[in-house]
This record gives sequence, C-alpha cells and structure tokens, in this order.
Amino acid sequence: MEKDKKNTILLLLILILSISTAFLVYLHFFKSDDSSLSGEWTAELDLTEQAAVEAFIWLQDIEAVSVSLEDVESCMRKLAVQVNLNLEATTDFEGAFRCSILPESYDECERAAYEAFAAVFRELLTERLRMADYTGGTDKEDLESLVTETFGMSTVSYLMTFGPALLPSLEDLQAQYDGSGTYGAAEGIMTWQYDNGTTKTENYIWEDLSLVLSGEEDSDGQGQKKPAILIFRKK
Repeated sequence: MEKDKKNTILLLLILILSISTAFLVYLHFFKSDDSSLSGEWTAELDLTEQAAVEAFIWLQDIEAVSVSLEDVESCMRKLAVQVNLNLEATTDFEGAFRCSILPESYDECERAAYEAFAAVFRELLTERLRMADYTGGTDKEDLESLVTETFGMSTVSYLMTFGPALLPSLEDLQAQYDGSGTYGAAEGIMTWQYDNGTTKTENYIWEDLSLVLSGEEDSDGQGQKKPAILIFRKK
C-alpha cells in the first residue's frame, strides 16, 4: 500500500515536471518574439481627412458646384502612408530605435489622393457642363479629352500642378518621423531620445504584437505633434 502511494506521488511529480518543461519550451520557441519590443513594426499614417479638407477648400475657392466635405471624403477612401519602426531592446523597456517614412508608400498615397480628387472634379465638371447646356459626351473618356484639350494635360496632372497640396510634403513627414536614437518606456510613457538631441514623449500601450502610440509632445518647444494615434503592428 505504501509502495503504491509512493509510485503514485512519483508519477504525479514526473507529470508535473513534464508539463512545466513543455510550457517553458513553448514560451522559449513560440512566445519569445511577442514578449519583447525588439523587431520591425509598421503603422499606417491615415491622411484621408486632411486630403479631403484640402480638396474641399480648393473647390469652394473656385466656386465649384455645391459639394459637401462628406462627399469629398467618401471618394477619398483610405489614404495612408507607411511608417516603419525598428526597435532593438537592450532590456524589456529600453533600447535603440530607427523610424522612417517609406517613400514608395508616400508616392502611392499621393497618386491615389489625386486620382480620387480627379473623380470628384469630373463629377462637378459634368454638373457644370449640364448647367451650361453642354451637349457633348460626359463619360470619363470624354471629360478627359475635354480637360486635355483645354489644359494640355490630364485631370490628375492638372490638379497635381495647379490644384492644392492634398498631403503634407514627404520632407515634412520625414522631418516628423524619420530619425534614430534610444528609447525608454515607463509607466505608460515612451520617451524617444533622438541622435540630434531632440527628446519626444508619447503615451503608449503595448500588447503582444500591437504598439499604440499617442499624444506626442515636442520638448524643443516648437509645438509640432504627430497625429493623435498611431497603431504599430509587429511584422
């Protein structure tokens, strides 16, 4: 009886040890990447609202046919520029960083913004032509031919050349986001110390593969801030 009891206890200890070992192996091989800030992160900087506002103001200035901001924004859809963030953690909450705007992503976003703007412009042009009793065709090809004949370029090219700047310039975005240095995270605050001497702070929430940054302050007193929230995903 005593021997059976000892064997049972021994089996239980072996079982517990096996489970513990398996759990540690799981943490080591499957959870290690999730438990550190180290790695490549990417976020989408949404510029849809800004592009829509700039387009809307320009249309109002040229006294275009009545159009609402909501109409313009609905045509813009999602316009986003990719922000890359590389973190190399020396401890759980300290390390080095490198952040950059992807130029190719900016070019794609800018092109998409003006193509959407061109679609709105063509709709308003169609309405103006109808009000003027225009009898020609008003489909996309006809309107493009009319614009090209009038201005010597396509609608997109015309708006990019003579229309408003829908997005901040790539240089302005790079001035805000590009840089490298060291970071520290404590009590919900992420502090970025740039190599050029600038220090910036943001609130942060870090949960596995998501890093949410918000509410940046600029310590140099210039008052420039990033958008309220950026959600980074780990690659």
